Amino acid sequence: MSPAPAVRLTWVQPEDLVGHELRQASEDGREAGPLLRVWRAAGGPPAPDRAGASPAPAPPELRALASRLLDELAELRSPLSPDEPTLWPDIRATWPGPTTQPPDTVPGHAGPRRPDHPAPERTAERRPTAALRGRLEAAWTGRAVGCLLGKPVEKLPLHAIRALARAAGNWPLDDWFTARGVPAELLAAHPWNRRSAATSLAENIDGMPEDDDLDHPLLGLRLLQRHGKRFTTADLGRLWLDELPAGRTFTAERLAYRNLLQGLEPPATATHHNPFREWIGALIRADVHGWTNPGDPAAAAAQAYRDAALTHTGNGLYAALFAAAAIAEAAGGRADVHTALRAGLAVVPPRSRLAEAVRHAVDTAHRYADFDRVVDHLHERYGRYHWVHAVPNTALVAAALTHADGDFTHSVCRAVSGGWDTDSNGATAGSLAALVDPDGVPHRWSAPLKNRLATTVPGFDGIGFDTLAHLTAQEAARP
Repeated sequence: MSPAPAVRLTWVQPEDLVGHELRQASEDGREAGPLLRVWRAAGGPPAPDRAGASPAPAPPELRALASRLLDELAELRSPLSPDEPTLWPDIRATWPGPTTQPPDTVPGHAGPRRPDHPAPERTAERRPTAALRGRLEAAWTGRAVGCLLGKPVEKLPLHAIRALARAAGNWPLDDWFTARGVPAELLAAHPWNRRSAATSLAENIDGMPEDDDLDHPLLGLRLLQRHGKRFTTADLGRLWLDELPAGRTFTAERLAYRNLLQGLEPPATATHHNPFREWIGALIRADVHGWTNPGDPAAAAAQAYRDAALTHTGNGLYAALFAAAAIAEAAGGRADVHTALRAGLAVVPPRSRLAEAVRHAVDTAHRYADFDRVVDHLHERYGRYHWVHAVPNTALVAAALTHADGDFTHSVCRAVSGGWDTDSNGATAGSLAALVDPDGVPHRWSAPLKNRLATTVPGFDGIGFDTLAHLTAQEAARP
């Protein structure tokens, strides 16, 4: 009998992680050249470009070397650390205006609070209004629309996205992707995302299919229902173990999950052998913290930090703070998109790579009338990052929202047409744009979703966006 094929679990094999950690070191300025040479001399492969695992398992000695190198890389200090803090008091100290630190204890919780753990803002209980519920329904729907628009072209390079849309007469992007009218040879050269094509092309959309970009906001809502706004990072970890199958996690989330199972506690869950800690995962979890703190970006950022710290550090954290604060500003019902983006940027350490990228993206979006030129410029400047890294993707979302000037359709289409992590970018742009566009989400986008969301998160499968808005508004009203 031939041996059974090896299980190549993605995003956790040491021989795959070390290549990503070496890449992370080159981005944050650590001197990892000697360790890179050791890895290459031993026959170590580079990090997989788009997949989560290399095709074959490494021999035991190479795997052991990979684990050792991951430990040694973790000991190297980044010269960017002073400008890119991870502890909450250090991040908070970079904000403009007063920098009074949170209290040492949390109301309703016994014992001291860690100095790196932000306390929730003390706010009076508010009654959810019909206007807020309407905005939140638009935001949930807009997030789903943007995610679904980007699903079939996730992982495709930019030139392939443009070619497929042009062949269907849909460029500049203005509608769902479709295979109708697209030459067979082009479809063969650039196949749709295999997991998504059956549910996300125009010809077969029937409700909102499951996606981690919606699963995580649902888990965030469940977290708030269980623990309120005083939840801790450990509360989120326990919720994941209770409600989130390991196979439904990816990149930094999967490694944090593994670290939890190994008995590590936050913040070590975010750092131990986790080269994806500055990728996009915390960003896709941030919306619910903005939705439940309407008009209060600082409270939203503090809440998002306690969520993101389970899995991310540095720029991965900042992306979550940026999105939560911007969405909170928009959810207040008085801000335009540019005011919301400024509120998001205000909670990001100003000398960080993410802050620089967002500022540059906004400036570039103002400079060019043709959004393709904006995208080309961003890809040239930030293309050295992995396509799931938080820096380029957050920059692209900011550029798309700026260029669209608050229009929902233009926002989601620009975010998705820019490539990189298309479904995540479309989701974040859709959530914020739906809050600031006076017309909300146009019917032509919302109708195919049929007010129905599929998910494996317990208790939520088949739920409507109107019901989600009601539940979210209840959490927004809690102190």
